[in-house]
Amino acid sequence: MSTQPVNLTEALATFSDSWSPRIVARTNDYDVKIAHAVGDHVWHSHPDTDEFFLVLDGVLDIEVREADGAARTVALRKGDTYVVPRGQEHKPYSPGGTILMFEPSGTSSTGDVKGDEVPENVDSTTGRALG
Repeated sequence: MSTQPVNLTEALATFSDSWSPRIVARTNDYDVKIAHAVGDHVWHSHPDTDEFFLVLDGVLDIEVREADGAARTVALRKGDTYVVPRGQEHKPYSPGGTILMFEPSGTSSTGDVKGDEVPENVDSTTGRALG
């Protein structure tokens, strides 16, 4: 990890793949990740951790599944934050935007969903190196 400042606008300009988070910083065993968000992600959950989202630009809708099985949409716009509680099923969607996520190092972008269940437009990763 770099000990130099990272400009998020410049960092986002270094890649274009959607739903393929890049690690911009690491702090206390947590990764700060950025990603382009276009289209549907996949329904998934993170059984062991919450997931923090900050919309840097554009919009992000997160469908969440409540304990009774009902789904609701959390609509986020530029500057909005939201925390998906550990274990809650969720599926992000965006017509186009950029996001920042904060989660423990090693957390998979697709949580408990692996292999053939992951659509081609989603990168199942714990985060890729920036640059």
